Amino acid sequence: MQTALVTGTSTGIGLAAALRLARAGYRVFAGMRTPSKGDALRDAAAAEALPLEVIAMDVTDADSTATAFDTIRASAGPVDVLVNNAGIGGATPFELTPLQEHRDLFETNYFGLVRCIQAVLPEMRERGAGTIVNLSSVEGRLAIPNQVPYSASKWAVECLTEALAHEVTRFGVRVVAVEPGVIMTNIFDNSADKTRFDKTSPYRDIMRRNGKMFAAGFRQGTPPEAVADTILEAIRSTTYKLRWPVGGDAFGMLEGRATMSDETWVGMGEELSDAEYNEQFERYFGITL
Repeated sequence: MQTALVTGTSTGIGLAAALRLARAGYRVFAGMRTPSKGDALRDAAAAEALPLEVIAMDVTDADSTATAFDTIRASAGPVDVLVNNAGIGGATPFELTPLQEHRDLFETNYFGLVRCIQAVLPEMRERGAGTIVNLSSVEGRLAIPNQVPYSASKWAVECLTEALAHEVTRFGVRVVAVEPGVIMTNIFDNSADKTRFDKTSPYRDIMRRNGKMFAAGFRQGTPPEAVADTILEAIRSTTYKLRWPVGGDAFGMLEGRATMSDETWVGMGEELSDAEYNEQFERYFGITL
């Protein structure tokens, strides 16, 4: 039985991925910063007698991460599959985003991922096998206004994933990026302290349109289980593929942005009426705001 570690598993995509891999026959270690929040995952695993164990793991803390990997190795040996899911979000115009929030998002979304990869990569390379799945986002390939630090952190994840995949393919290690669009999770509740909306702000149109983009994505109703299924497919596919978008809005955004010049995309930030902006958004991305 292969061993998988999934980070950030208390809710949403991480919880769904941990269960999906356990159901597929992996022995799963479900990392979460606060294990007391893992009752839903424990109950679901117990109901199906799944090989799944919740472990304490804060990817922003070197000691916590090292302890988690020591626990896994002592119990199950080296990690065969690493799913880097732990992440945080936020939605605020750049001018209004404190520097510390940029650091916080990168500490979890990028450096936490780096810390976990560095823990498993030597063993994977030496064994000539292993898979690393990095949870990116459609925002890792589009620069999304009102979410600069989040989007930038996911661009960093995309860069790391592509370059690392090149470095380690000769050693039999598979590295992939899974790129969800808007998924039906409680992401806004989890990032409430980093999400601001001010009706008096000169950036109010940018804030409002970012919210409408997410509302349109929520209407599509892509569940976290769809991401979990894609993660398993990316791990087991006999044909290697670097990037795995998830959700109709993700495909629409990626395909639409590829048809636009950079200047056209930037130009959508001009003082357009809602009708003008909505028409352009639907024309390029196939998404009705």
